[in-house]
Amino acid sequence: MTVESILIVNNIEVIYHNAILVLKGMSLQVNEGQIVAVLGNNGAGKTTTLKAISGLLKSEDGEVTEGYIRFMGERIDRRYPEAIVRMGIFQVMEGRRVFGDLTVEENLIAGGHINRSRSKMREDMALVYEYFPRLKSRKHVLAGYISGGEQQMLVIGRGLMSTPRLMLLDEPSMGLSPILVSEIFQIIQRFMEFS
Repeated sequence: MTVESILIVNNIEVIYHNAILVLKGMSLQVNEGQIVAVLGNNGAGKTTTLKAISGLLKSEDGEVTEGYIRFMGERIDRRYPEAIVRMGIFQVMEGRRVFGDLTVEENLIAGGHINRSRSKMREDMALVYEYFPRLKSRKHVLAGYISGGEQQMLVIGRGLMSTPRLMLLDEPSMGLSPILVSEIFQIIQRFMEFS
């Protein structure tokens, strides 16, 4: 039985502002059901790699100029971020980027915006609340007023609301206690087993 690669990043080069070479020769492969970590020093290109996959380079005047990125067999390095999300890739940015003026529940609804079915959205929200019970008890609180750990749970939960085939997590443990880091990674593992 062969394992299918759902993501192939092949020897990509990333340039910003048509002049600044930021990444050269990056390759990786992600198989179905696999958890992959990209490790390196600050400035090594980890975030740039994730933004190349999710299409977010475009918002920073960056582009993949060599190599290619394929997801589920389709080339995606020239697609817009919203098309990539609809294909099944969601990136959780570093820094707990919640919509601070929206409630916890409104943040989750925003994550499920690509879902056309209200029943599917309710089902996904119930699953997020099962994974993160603290979010359920805080669902009517503005996201800007919850703790840092709860905000990290919220951005991961918001990502899960898009029912991704592939979730990119940029620095998911930054600034969190070891206990909370362990809890979040257990939830990610449960999600992988469930999906």
